[in-house]
Amino acid sequence: MKLVVQEFLTLDGVSQGPGAPDEDTSDGFTQGGWFVPHLDEEFMQVASEWLSQADAFLFGRRTYQNFARDWPKMADHPNAAILNGLPKYVASQTLTSADWNPTTILSGDVAAQVAELKQQPGRELQVHGSSDLAQSLLAAGLVDVIRLAIAPVVVGQGRRLFPVGGAPAGLRLVHHQTTPAGLSIHTFESAGLPQHGTYGGAQE
Repeated sequence: MKLVVQEFLTLDGVSQGPGAPDEDTSDGFTQGGWFVPHLDEEFMQVASEWLSQADAFLFGRRTYQNFARDWPKMADHPNAAILNGLPKYVASQTLTSADWNPTTILSGDVAAQVAELKQQPGRELQVHGSSDLAQSLLAAGLVDVIRLAIAPVVVGQGRRLFPVGGAPAGLRLVHHQTTPAGLSIHTFESAGLPQHGTYGGAQE
């Protein structure tokens, strides 16, 4: 399976709390819900197409607990059967049980276990949100594809997907589009470490 990371971002790179004011208030974050005003039918179609390519899901603990709380109650949603029915993996050193079946808890050396999962047959092992987990997978060189939906908003605080001091990564843009509500959608494939060239323009 390919490991695919899917993230909602602000223009200043924040991935924290896109869906609701109280979704994730850790570290005093007060700007939650910034993604919702920019949802539109075109993006919902894109998101459904992404989900249709999944054969399993991988979450960090916080995102898993939010999804596990909400999606079993949303049986009428067109994407519910995919999210509720496919195998799910949650990376956590603290969880001892996970009731959103079928779920497997990954603890200990998560990167090694994810590398093993990637060897299984299938299309995509998708990471939704879970920015801390995504950062560790990028650092381990395990991510094959990154899909970003960037909202036209600057929040000025919050956890960033690509923090200062994070692992370097080379990416190749393979698709992009803009929705009527202003979301900028980019799909990147991993291209190894970044290549540095020299800019030949005038210097001031």
